[in-house]
Amino acid sequence: MAQWNQLQQLETRYLEQLYHLYSDSFPMELRQFLAPWIESQDWAYAANKESHATLVFHNLLGEIDQQYSRFLQENNVLYQHNLRRIKQHLQSKYLEKPMEIARIVARCLWEEQRLLQTATTAAQDGTASHPSGTVVTEKQQILEHNLQDIRKRVQDMEQKMKMLENLQDDFDFNYKTLKSQGELSQDMNGNSQAAATRQKMSQLEQMLSALDQLRRQIVTEMAGLLSAMDFVQKNLTDDELADWKRRQQIACIGGPPNICLDRLETWITSLAESQLQIRQQIKKLEELQQKVSYKGDPIIQHRPALEEKIVDLFRNLMKSAFVVERQPCMPMHPDRPLVIKTGVQFTNKVRLLVKFPELNYQLKIKVIIDKESGDVAAIRGSRKFNILGTNTKVMNMEESNNGSLSAEFKHLTLREQRCGNGGRTNSDASLIVTEELHLITFETEVYHQGLKIDLETHSLPVVVISNICQMPNAWASILWYNMLTNHPKNVNFFTKPPVGTWDQVAEVLSWQFSSTTKRGLTIEQLTTLAEKLLGPCVNYSGCQITWAKFCKENMVGKGFSFWVWLDNIIDLVKKYILALWNEGYILGFISKERERAILSPKPPGTFLLRFSESSKEGGITFTWVEKDISGKRTFDLIHYWKTQIHMSFAEIIMGYKIMDATNILVSPLVYLFPEIPKEDAFGKYCRPEAAPEAELGDPCSTIQPYLKTKFICVTPTNSGNTSDLFPMSPRTLDSLMHNEAEANPGTLDSLTLDMELSSDVASPM
Repeated sequence: MAQWNQLQQLETRYLEQLYHLYSDSFPMELRQFLAPWIESQDWAYAANKESHATLVFHNLLGEIDQQYSRFLQENNVLYQHNLRRIKQHLQSKYLEKPMEIARIVARCLWEEQRLLQTATTAAQDGTASHPSGTVVTEKQQILEHNLQDIRKRVQDMEQKMKMLENLQDDFDFNYKTLKSQGELSQDMNGNSQAAATRQKMSQLEQMLSALDQLRRQIVTEMAGLLSAMDFVQKNLTDDELADWKRRQQIACIGGPPNICLDRLETWITSLAESQLQIRQQIKKLEELQQKVSYKGDPIIQHRPALEEKIVDLFRNLMKSAFVVERQPCMPMHPDRPLVIKTGVQFTNKVRLLVKFPELNYQLKIKVIIDKESGDVAAIRGSRKFNILGTNTKVMNMEESNNGSLSAEFKHLTLREQRCGNGGRTNSDASLIVTEELHLITFETEVYHQGLKIDLETHSLPVVVISNICQMPNAWASILWYNMLTNHPKNVNFFTKPPVGTWDQVAEVLSWQFSSTTKRGLTIEQLTTLAEKLLGPCVNYSGCQITWAKFCKENMVGKGFSFWVWLDNIIDLVKKYILALWNEGYILGFISKERERAILSPKPPGTFLLRFSESSKEGGITFTWVEKDISGKRTFDLIHYWKTQIHMSFAEIIMGYKIMDATNILVSPLVYLFPEIPKEDAFGKYCRPEAAPEAELGDPCSTIQPYLKTKFICVTPTNSGNTSDLFPMSPRTLDSLMHNEAEANPGTLDSLTLDMELSSDVASPM
C-alpha cells in the first residue's frame, strides 16, 4: 500500500502530527494530488545533487500541469485554482534553488515513515513501549471517570432544580391563594381559625420546610460539585496540560513527538460545558430566591460564593486552555524550531482547547514580542524587535483539519530596532546574542455569556539570529534551556545557566540523530562523546557538565568547542551520508584506540568508518587493515571533510584505489567491519553507469562519443589527507609515474586523483 494511503488510516492523534509536517513550503494539497509520483522519486539524492534536483523539480512542474488538466476535464474550479497558486509559488521560490524543495520533501517523507513506524509499534506493543504507559493510562482512565461523574452530577442537579422550581411554584400558589382569601391575615392577627384554615396553614408550613430542605440540599451538593470540578481542573491544567507542554518542549529538541491535543481538548471542553451548566443553575437559584425568600434562606447565604467560585473556575480554565500548539519555526529549518532569523518568515499556531462553535470567528489574536520586557530588557541589554507581517488573525474552525478552534500565523518576520549601537542599550550585559531569549506573546479577549475574559499565552523562549552562521550556537541554547527547565518564560536563564548531568545531555545528543535519521546513538558511541567532554572516567552517569564546557570552551587539545564539532557532524550525516548512517554502516563515534583494537584481529582489507576528531568542519575517516612486506599488520586511513564530498560517498568508497608495490591500482577496501563485503554494503547506493551514447544514438554516426565516466580515487601510501584531490587522465598519470621512477628509482608513492576516461585518452586498465 502507498505510504500516503497508509497515513490516512492512522488514528487522529497521529494525523494531527502529520498535519504539522506541511506548510506553504510544501503544501499538503500537493502531497495529496501527486502522492504516487512523489513517493517514486529519490528526493534524498536530489537534495545533495543539484543537477538531479533541477531535473526532479521540472518533472514536478510537469506533473502539476498534468494534474491540472485532469481537474480541468472534471470542471473542478477550486482544485484548479489551488493547483495554479501552488505552481506559481513553487516557481517563484524554488526555480533557482531546486535543492531546497528536494530537502523539504525528503524531510517530510522521512517524518511520515517515522510516524508510521511509531503507530505500528504502538499498535503492536500497546503501552508497553513506554515505561510509564500503564501509569499514564490509569491516570487518564481515572480522569475520564471523574469527568463522567461530573457530567452525571450536573444532569442530576438539573433534575433537582426542576423539582425545586415545581415545589416553589406550588408553595407560591398556595401561599398567594391563602393570602388572597384573607385567611392568612386573620391568622396573623390572632383571630379564631376554622379547622380548614389550620389545615391549610399546616400544609403551607410543611411545603416551606420541604422547600428549605431541598434548597439546602441543592446548595450543599453544588458546593461539593464545584469542589469536584476544581479537583478535576487541577488535574487537567496542573498535570495533563503541564505534561503536554513538557512533551512539546522535548519534541522541539528532537524527542518523541507525542504532542497531540485532541484528547485534552475533549476533556477540557467537557469540563467547560459542565461549568457553564452549573453557572446557569446558580443563576436560576437567584431567580427563585427573588420570587420566594424567607429568614435563613440558604440561597441568600451561599449563592454569591457559589457564583464567584464557578466564574473563577471557568475563567481560569479558559485561560489555561489557550495554548501555542506549534512553536515558532522557520519553514526552511523544520528540525530546529525556536530559532528565528531576522527578515526570514516564521510560522506558529495557537489553539483554544475549549471547542465552542459559538466562538468561531469571534476571537481576534494579536502577536507581540517581548511584551513584558520593559525595563527588564533594558537592564539585560537585550536587543529589541518589531514583528512584521500579518500579526493579527481571527481564530476559526475551518482552517484546522480536525475542526479545532485555532489560528495559524504563516507570514511573520522580525526586524531589529536600531538604538544607535547595534540595537543594544547602554547597559549591555555579558550575554551574547545566541544566549538572549525572547518571548512571543499571543493575546485576545473572550466575551461569553456575560463574561469578559482576557486570554494570553506565549511561545517557549526563542533565540533571534541575524546570520545563519549563528544557527549552531543558537540551537545549542535551545537545547540547553529545554533540557534543563520547564519554566515557561525564564528569559534570564543564561545569566546563570544551570549545569546538566551526562544522563540528560546523552539523551538529547541521541535525539539530534534519531529525530532526523533512523538511528540514535549507541551506548558505546555516547561513551566516546562523554570521554571527549569529560575525559576518562569509569562511570559517567551523574557527571555534571557546564554550559561553557558544552558549547563555549574549546576541547582539550583542539581549537573548537564540543558542540561546534558535533553540530558539523550532524550536518555531515544529514546531507552526505544519511543512507549509510541509517544502515548502521558508520560506527561514527569511536576512539582511535578502540578502532585499532577491533580491527587488529581482522583480515587485511577490513575497514570501518568513523567521524574525524581533528577538525571542526565535519569529516569522516575510513581506516583499513594492511600487512607490510614483513607481514606486520598496519593501519592506513584517509579523511574526507564534508566540503570535499562532491559525489556519493558510497561511490567514493567503491572506487577508492591505492598503488601496490608493482605500481598497479588496487582497492585496499574489501570488507566493511565486521565482515560485510563492500559490494553488498555500498553497491546498492552507487548509481549505475550510463550506457555509452553510441549504443543509444545513430550507429552510423562518425562522432566519437565519450565513454562511461569512471571515478577512481588514488591516494599516496604515506598520506591521509584528501586536500590534494584533483582530476587526472591515465596518460598524465603514466607520465608522472615515469618521471617519479626516474627521479627516485625503486620508490614510487602514488597520488590522490579522480580519473575520468574519455575516448581520446582511454586505455585498458
